[in-house]
Amino acid sequence: MTNHEFYMDIALQNALAMKGQTDPNPLVGSVIINENRIVGVGAHMKTGEPHAEIHALRMAGDTARGGTIYVTLEPCSHHGRTGPCAEAIVQAGIKKVVIATLDPNPIVAGNGVKILEEAGLEVIIGVQEEASIKMNEVFNKFIVEKLPFVTLKAGITLDGKIASHTFNSKWITSEEARRDVHRLRSEHMAILVGVNTVIADNPELTTRIPNGRHPLRIVLDSTLKIPLDCKVVTDGLADTWIFTSKSYDANKKASLEKANVSVFHTSGVGTVDPSEVLSILGEKGISSLLIEGGGTINASFLEHQLIDKAVIYIAPKLIGGKNAPTFLEGTGISQMSDAVELRDVDIVKIGKDFKFVGYPIYQLEEQ
Repeated sequence: MTNHEFYMDIALQNALAMKGQTDPNPLVGSVIINENRIVGVGAHMKTGEPHAEIHALRMAGDTARGGTIYVTLEPCSHHGRTGPCAEAIVQAGIKKVVIATLDPNPIVAGNGVKILEEAGLEVIIGVQEEASIKMNEVFNKFIVEKLPFVTLKAGITLDGKIASHTFNSKWITSEEARRDVHRLRSEHMAILVGVNTVIADNPELTTRIPNGRHPLRIVLDSTLKIPLDCKVVTDGLADTWIFTSKSYDANKKASLEKANVSVFHTSGVGTVDPSEVLSILGEKGISSLLIEGGGTINASFLEHQLIDKAVIYIAPKLIGGKNAPTFLEGTGISQMSDAVELRDVDIVKIGKDFKFVGYPIYQLEEQ
């Protein structure tokens, strides 16, 4: 590992420590080096608050002058809630800037580097680039497409079941795996299920870890058959949004809104188009979505090629039974050549279970 990689790795770790706090802003870390010692470190902690470079510059003070700053994302060049970081770096007397990757935000997109270079600073780009891009996979999609990054999460047995034929599902995975799921929830802005999951399990869909963020709760319910006494309607622990179709019950809608539940109409008749749901969420500033649905909801998002990442917890158990529900239902494929493969697969052991993470590769639709 080179010196540049070593210090950028520290910046990356600082950034990752803030995961789940900065949405819809990116994760950014920064380190300032002068005379072979660290004089400043920083991370972006929350939207509207100072960026990582500013925290690092404040810590370094006068010792920043003549030093090198490492930053995991191109310093911003525009006036938003905070001032341009590129200008602050120049004013601090920094001589060299090492950047992991350029900012995909069209407002920045090379302009930060331009400010630095025109001021005479040496700029190096591409150190730990792949790690930085992967760390900000949510931001990178949202800032360009204005759509949330969608993660499918499921807890299954070795034979792909999410419950027995009597729909008993507590518990398929270990306590350690379930604890990891709560961490995963806290890292997402919203969590989505179908109404049948609400009816069957009456879940809270909250994060049960210390200081964990409760995600926005989203329910797909084409006719508004959701019980008015279910937890996501009554507990007040987090906001709940329901997406329905033209076939909704008007009286039920009024009752839900009285309970402070937001109801969104979609254009379908008897069904809710997942693409339409994502478009609305993007317009509302929701950058990350965790799907914890049943087989029908999961299959709908997969068939529409809307899942960006899959996180599957596999328990070393066998349930069997052709009527036991699986985590992917729907119609399914007819030919193995049409199967959705996963890339960049990572498998880790959690408790007795295995956590399987991968990214779907979708075949291009025929023109």
